[in-house]
Parts: sequence; C-alpha cells; structure tokens
Amino acid sequence: MGKYLIKCTLVAALGGLLFGFDTAVISGTEQTLKVLYINDYRTLSEFFGTINFWHGLAIASALIGTIIGAMRFGKQADSYGRRKLLITIGVLYFISAIGSALAWDLSSFVIFRFIGGLGVGGASVISPMYIAEISPAKYRGRLVAITQFNIVLGILLAFISNYLIASFDLGPDTWRWMFGVEALPALIFFALLFTIPRSPRWLLLKGRVVEAKKVLTWVGTDSGHIENEIVAIQNTLKIDERSKSETILKRKYWKPLFLAISIAAFNQLSGINAVMYFAPRIFGMSGFGESAALLGSVGIGLVNLAVTMFAISLIDRFGRKKLMLIGTIGYLISLGIIAVTFYTYDADFKLVNELQQGLSNNPILVSALESSATGGSIIMWSLFLFVAAHAFGQGTVIWVFISEIFPNQVRGKGVSVASSTIWIMAALISWTFPMFAAESGGNIFTFYWISMLLQLFWVLFAMPETKGISLENMEKQLNLNNEK
Repeated sequence: MGKYLIKCTLVAALGGLLFGFDTAVISGTEQTLKVLYINDYRTLSEFFGTINFWHGLAIASALIGTIIGAMRFGKQADSYGRRKLLITIGVLYFISAIGSALAWDLSSFVIFRFIGGLGVGGASVISPMYIAEISPAKYRGRLVAITQFNIVLGILLAFISNYLIASFDLGPDTWRWMFGVEALPALIFFALLFTIPRSPRWLLLKGRVVEAKKVLTWVGTDSGHIENEIVAIQNTLKIDERSKSETILKRKYWKPLFLAISIAAFNQLSGINAVMYFAPRIFGMSGFGESAALLGSVGIGLVNLAVTMFAISLIDRFGRKKLMLIGTIGYLISLGIIAVTFYTYDADFKLVNELQQGLSNNPILVSALESSATGGSIIMWSLFLFVAAHAFGQGTVIWVFISEIFPNQVRGKGVSVASSTIWIMAALISWTFPMFAAESGGNIFTFYWISMLLQLFWVLFAMPETKGISLENMEKQLNLNNEK
C-alpha cells in the first residue's frame, strides 16, 4: 500500500471526521440554545406545538439538511466529480461553523445548521465513494473503513472540544466557540483537497483516459497493469449505464429492500442519535452537574471509538449476524436498566436539578443527593454499555450489510434508500427526544427498549448471514433468482 494512496484516503476521510464532529458538537450547546431562544420558541408555540417541539426541530435541522445532502450530492457525483463535491462540502462545513457561531436569532441558527447538514449528508456518500474508487480491491475494505473510524473519532473530538471550551469559562458566548472551532479543520480539509487527484473512475466516465492512467499510476492497481485496469473499469461503467433503467421496486428486490430499510430504521430506533445529540442533558437529567455531564460525554466518545475499532477487527471472523445479536442483547440490558433507573430515581433527579440550578434551597432537597448519586452512577455505566453495544453491533455492521445485500445492478439505488431511511429516522428521533424526555426519562428509554426487542426477533428470524459470500453469489443466497 503506497504512501500516496494512504495520503489521499486520509484527506478524503477528513470529510467523515467533520461529519462526526458536526453531528456531536450540538450536544454541548442544546440546553444553552433553548434558554437563549426561549422567547422565539414561545412565539412559535402560540401557533403550533410546544417549546420542546420547536426546540427538537431546531436541533434536528442539521439532520433535515443531511437527508437532502445525501440525496442531492449522490445524484451530482457523476456530473461534477467526487473531488469537486468534496471541496464544496468543505465550504459548507466552514460556512456552517462560522454562521452557527455568529447566529443572531433562531432562524439564522437553523439555516446555518441546515447548511452543515447538507455537508454531512454529502460527506456520508462522497467520502467513501471517492476512497473506494481510488483503492485497489485488496485494500478497499480497510481503506473505506477509515471513513467510519473518522466519523467516530470526530464524535469523540466534538465531546472533548465541548468539555475543554466549557472549562475556559468564556461566559455567555461559550456555545459560540463550540460551533466556531469546527471552522479550522474545515479550512484544513478544504485546502488539502487540492493536493489529491480526481477519481480515476470519474475521469474515465468523462473520457479523460490519459489523466485516469496517471492517477492509477500513483495509487496502484489490482493487477499491476494500467491498461488492463482501464479496460476493466470501462466495462464496469458500461454495465452501470445499462443498470440505470433498472427499478429497485421490482418484486425480486423486495427482500433486500426490506432488510435494508429494517436495519436502517432499527439503527435509529435504538436511540443512539438521541444519546449522541443529548448526552449532556441525559447526564444532567441523572443528577450530574454541567461539567460532569460534559465529561461523561467524553467517556461515551471514548467507548464508542474503542469498541468500533475492536468490532471492525472481528466482523469478517464473527460475521455480521453474530455481532448484531450480541449488540442487540447489550441494547436490551442497558436500555432496560436505564429505563428502570429513571422510573426509580426520577423524583430524586428532579429535586437535585432544582438544587443545582438554585431554584430551591429547601433542606429536604439535600436528602436526595445520596440517592441521586446512586441512580446517576447506574445510568452513566449503562449508557457506556449502550454505546458499546451499538458500536459492536449496529454501528459496525450496518454500512457493510446494506452494501452487500443488493445485486450489482441496483446496489447504488438500494444503498441510497437505506441511507435516506437512516437520516429520516435520525431526524425524527432527535426531534422528538426533547418532548418525551421533558415528561420522563423512563418513558423514552422504554420505547427504545421495545424497539430493540423487535430488532432481536428481526436478527434471529429475518437477518441472513452475509460473511464470506461474494457479491455475485448474494442473489443465490437470498433466493432472488427465484423471484420475478
């Protein structure tokens, strides 16, 4: 594996790191934003919904942009090229970081977060696409996995950044720094993109054979023969062109479509996005102070990163189904404990929060501290177990699984449907969490537990094992050849 190939991969994968950072940075600011824009929320609530309804929508605005970004950038990839779109994504990240930091009202904040969401959605499609197209097949799996690793690393860095910025005691503008700091890596990403080549596949799509040969000389080929590689890619492009007219809605594709949509929906029904977006609030609901809540979020990021690395090393040995089964059991244990703990200690948590916020100085509140500490500790360790279960199962398996189960002729369309499902569900989960959590933490985590019980039955009785099966033989494994 050449140094130039590794460099190009790392640069493109920075899009994934910014993806993770942009997704998680909101967690350290959302409570401040609710207080800051409370008058705007009250005005909106006069027309429709509650304050928590509008707050959830504001927080989910980036995810709404992500849905659109994933769909639009994927469609534009062949027209404008992968590198040019990555450059555009870098610009969107930068604009979003600066704009969110300087937002002057709720509307401007939502607009700039939406712009960042467009970048996240685009990066989720274009970064792995570019890496796959410059990588020789024998390295492709490991190199594309760097994007997933960077997403998780970006989430951890966002949690660490929020904690460090909060520790500087920058006053009422602390939340602005949390958003604004993303501008620096976005600028670095933008600049480095001019040092990497265009995708050889895209160059051949546009008939620029000489340039494609030059790029393949730099990044390497499977056979070591540039001319053979060129012919192989051109033949694939012809097949792809013919497959554009193939519809994903044919009956023979219903099974992989059902599997992809199911795993994508369950991915978010676990509540993982709610935990990543609202981790400090969940710790706060458990009796933790602001600093401890932000530090707890860093712990979540560390667990997520460590277990993801471990699971990636096992996925081709253990198989997708076994990882999903272990992860689902972990979900059920952790979510069940969290829900029961909230039901048991909810009154104490609320009393301690009042004491911490200075809303009451009633001596009776002090008696709740010891009980709250016990409940908070249980929830903290259960959240760590929950994130570990996600990283070991869904977090590692989903992108591999949905890219394997579709036949070649509709793989792009199938993965697009699954990706859209993930982002739509992520937006809904993030939007609704503030409304349900305001009533009781136990209720919302019970809902997630029930969803994961359904996932357990899905894994046991519907999910096929795809380990060790070639993409060409997947149709036989799923009996698609017998369908019409």
